[in-house]
Amino acid sequence: MINFNGGIVSKDTSLLAQNRAFLFGDAVFETVKIIDSKILFLEDHYFRLMSSMRVIRMEIPMNFTMEYLEGQILTLARRKNLTHSSRARITVYRNDGGYYLPQNNTISFLINIENLVEKRYIISQKEYIVDLYTDFYVTRQLLSSIKTTNKIINITGSIFANENGLDNCLLLNDSKNVIEALQGNLFMLKGVTLTTPPISEGCLNGVMRKQILALARKIENLEVVEGVISPFDLQKADELFITNVIKGIQPITKYRKKEYSTDFARTVLQKLNDSIAISI
Repeated sequence: MINFNGGIVSKDTSLLAQNRAFLFGDAVFETVKIIDSKILFLEDHYFRLMSSMRVIRMEIPMNFTMEYLEGQILTLARRKNLTHSSRARITVYRNDGGYYLPQNNTISFLINIENLVEKRYIISQKEYIVDLYTDFYVTRQLLSSIKTTNKIINITGSIFANENGLDNCLLLNDSKNVIEALQGNLFMLKGVTLTTPPISEGCLNGVMRKQILALARKIENLEVVEGVISPFDLQKADELFITNVIKGIQPITKYRKKEYSTDFARTVLQKLNDSIAISI
């Protein structure tokens, strides 16, 4: 079952014939985590979605409020009995009509929900190996910072990682600076300085990135910086970790010949879990 414009329908329902998300990638999306019938960081997700829709000139319906979106997500979660722990994806696409130039800017939306095993964020004990993905580069522009369905670089990068026995790849922008991983934002700890690339470098304006920055800035004697990270900086780092809303924090244990500790990432993850426990 999926939620299509507020109605619960079979996931086999055909929606592709003139679907602009399918034909042109004319869509934006959000992926949220649900714990005990509560959507984590709902306000941040909602306002990022509204911002993304405005950037690509979609009309926002009057009833498309945060409360409406929350209700639509949780209604489907209850119907599928997935309110305990699950992930939901909300895809908003421009309605049928036109070619590159749309006939109108009205929208439709789809919501799908899948089960998650864990409620709390956890870190696996397994090694996590990454390398750079250099076949294509991310441009430093506003469109790179929002979640559109144009994700070919993430797809080809994921195939590259799989073919080379990697757990993930790090993406570079058109200035050859490291900006993010295939599935999340990147943080680098070196000494007492925690650095993550600024949004202006072309990385995703991640919801979990925002949470980690807020938590890190409360840690005593830690300098938190939004700054450029070069490939050479990776070799000098003490820790590297990736963040996203579904996984929370994923420490990188190895990049090429460099191995990293995970102590700081585990400390921040505990603070993240504590903050969520208070809010739900």
